[in-house]
Amino acid sequence: MKQIETDVVVIAGGSSGLAAAVTAAENGARVTVFEKASTTGGAANMAMGLFAVESRLQRIKQVGLTTDEAFKMFMEYTHWKGDARLIKTYIDRSASTIDWLEGLGVEFLDVYNHNPGLYYTWHVVKPSSGAFAAGSGGTLVKILTDTARELGVKVYMQTPVKKILKQNDRVTGVIAVDASGEEIKATAKAVIVATGGFGDNPEMIKERLGFEYGKDFFPHKIPGLAGDGLKMAWEAGAAQTQIIMHLVGGGPTIMTGFGFTFNQPNLAVNLLGERFMNEEEMIHNLAFCGNAISRQKDRRAYIIFDEDARRYYEDVKVDFPFVGFPVSKAENFDSELKQALDGGNENIFVFNSLDEFIAKTGVDPEGFKKTLERYNKACETGRDEEFNKKARFLRPVKKPKFYAARLFCDGFGTLGGIKINYKTEALDKESKAVPGLYACGSDANSMYGDTYCYLLSGNTLGFAINSGRMAGESATKYAKSSLN
Repeated sequence: MKQIETDVVVIAGGSSGLAAAVTAAENGARVTVFEKASTTGGAANMAMGLFAVESRLQRIKQVGLTTDEAFKMFMEYTHWKGDARLIKTYIDRSASTIDWLEGLGVEFLDVYNHNPGLYYTWHVVKPSSGAFAAGSGGTLVKILTDTARELGVKVYMQTPVKKILKQNDRVTGVIAVDASGEEIKATAKAVIVATGGFGDNPEMIKERLGFEYGKDFFPHKIPGLAGDGLKMAWEAGAAQTQIIMHLVGGGPTIMTGFGFTFNQPNLAVNLLGERFMNEEEMIHNLAFCGNAISRQKDRRAYIIFDEDARRYYEDVKVDFPFVGFPVSKAENFDSELKQALDGGNENIFVFNSLDEFIAKTGVDPEGFKKTLERYNKACETGRDEEFNKKARFLRPVKKPKFYAARLFCDGFGTLGGIKINYKTEALDKESKAVPGLYACGSDANSMYGDTYCYLLSGNTLGFAINSGRMAGESATKYAKSSLN
């Protein structure tokens, strides 16, 4: 067994772990990161931007939102189910974290709102291409990784941690295993858990959250997010918290004009053939949309529009293009539709009649026909008696061909699991700190109650980076304290 000595061990090199490692090193700690994958970053490589309030970019854009206002909104949205002191600390530090990242060389395109009606809190990272693009968080990851190494952080790749060590109730290090199978015992004064939850563990998701992969749940699967950090922290004495899925709902994720047509606020029905929400939630709050779909039979629903709507989207514009993407029309609808169908996309459909739609989807015929009659009447009168959808989104479903997509529950990953305080100290069942144990990022993100806060965009990456910085500071202070 190989043995090493360090001040702070960080379990996993995602965005939160990297932020913790860089911060600890900046504060004079010897830091070792153990990452089980062959690359750093984890889910952050798919991310785009992070939350902040009162930042430099917001001042330039004249965004009037204050930290106090954001805190009040956040707590009211989540019904005060999160740790108020932790949330306040996170929000208050968020602008300085943008400054810190910029000081490391991270550039931001601008500050955006993720959906119409939301606040401009989403600070989108500028990728190497210089253009708004999914996955721009990878640029941030590279800068954090390079900075960590420049500061002397030891980063072990393909070396998963298997156990957190304790002696006399204090955490004393970890056991890891490298790519060759050799065990490494790392003695440390503090350990930070930052493994990103269990978004890629079907068994744990079914057991804890009740969703089944490929049946009623179709998540963004980030390889390696298996819940190992949670299990090790619990074994080391950390208390468990509520765990939720960062749930979203909608149609197929295809970032083109064609793809956007299946995520417009058109008629949506469940298997009973009934409407179940104001379809505007598809553009205003994807978390609420996910909640609504999750309550339906088989957690399944369908959205449908007709040839007239398709022509409008193709010739004029889609009602709602995804923020930041320079696409406003479905100009290549036919070719992209063919590509999707030929490629085996099972969530997009084309029908010559509404009877075909009913037969293919299994929607209740009587229920759907009654719903369609009421809906088309609402389109004629401009008043939606059922859910009060705005008149400009009331498009009748009458003219063949008909285009439909399955609406399903999607998820960006799990949130929560390790109980922490505002210092990111892991707490036991008596709410006392487990000496030497810290947690950050999605493993410890229990801020939301039962639903992710879409009102203020960018919270997952925002909490990851901010809580990582907080953990790096706290762990270093503990490691240097005279008590050790």
